[in-house]
Amino acid sequence: MQRKVFVAGKLSWRMFNENDPQRFDGGDAGTQDTEDSEIIARLDGVANEPAELFLRAELDLNARLRTLTFGEPVRYLYNPLEYAWDTHQCYVKTYCQPGQSVLFLGMNPGPFGMAQTGVPFGEVKNVRDWLKITGEVGHPPDEHPKRPILGLACKQSEVSGARFWGFFRKQCGEPQTFFRHCFVHNLCPLIFMNATGKNLTPPELPAAERDALLRHCDATLCQVVTGLGISMVIGVGKVAEQRARRALSEAGVQVRVEGILHPSPRSAQANKGWEAVAKAKLEELGVLNLLTM
Repeated sequence: MQRKVFVAGKLSWRMFNENDPQRFDGGDAGTQDTEDSEIIARLDGVANEPAELFLRAELDLNARLRTLTFGEPVRYLYNPLEYAWDTHQCYVKTYCQPGQSVLFLGMNPGPFGMAQTGVPFGEVKNVRDWLKITGEVGHPPDEHPKRPILGLACKQSEVSGARFWGFFRKQCGEPQTFFRHCFVHNLCPLIFMNATGKNLTPPELPAAERDALLRHCDATLCQVVTGLGISMVIGVGKVAEQRARRALSEAGVQVRVEGILHPSPRSAQANKGWEAVAKAKLEELGVLNLLTM
């Protein structure tokens, strides 16, 4: 028997039109509970237009993802864009700004990174001490006992996130220097785990479920790339790079798509010196000089 897992949550601002995944119908504000109303009020108060556009696109995506179900091997599903919305919104409000031309794109969150902080590649120390992100982090509806959400109090470091943000910290000094031209986003906001708590990436899902998931994520990527005026998308890892290239090309979005090595400790090449590889690639792409401007 297939066990279905539903994406639970409340953070929708428009209702998904099931007949057309690209369209939305206006929601009835009277049906939203107090929590929804407070969040929307805070969102509408964002003075930074790119940040508001980005956050609205993510709320759209959350609404669409709630229509999906996932069976085996998925037993646990976390969405930090819901339970860690407070810290995620802090990240976007602070750092998504006009004039950014480069989007670094990850695939989906890790259990000790964005799952804890709501920030892409969000290793806790860098998020808390360098990016200065604050806010409350709640809990997903169903937590695996081996993968508790501790938020900014989490003591375990995510290697990928530590390498990623640590590199840009060395290059830029201050986060404002990095975010003057660049922003960081994950294609898919969901974390999938099997019964033992093992992390599952979207490519490991059954084909039909994976395709339905990524169709919605692709649409949001195209929306934010167009809306923010991004001229180059850099996939962090081959999977993110290939998915971005396919999605943007099929949508007719004219943008340059490149890639850098993923900083995962599972990568032998990354373990030999990810920073040097990343630096050389970014210099080749003409991005390295933007990190000191």
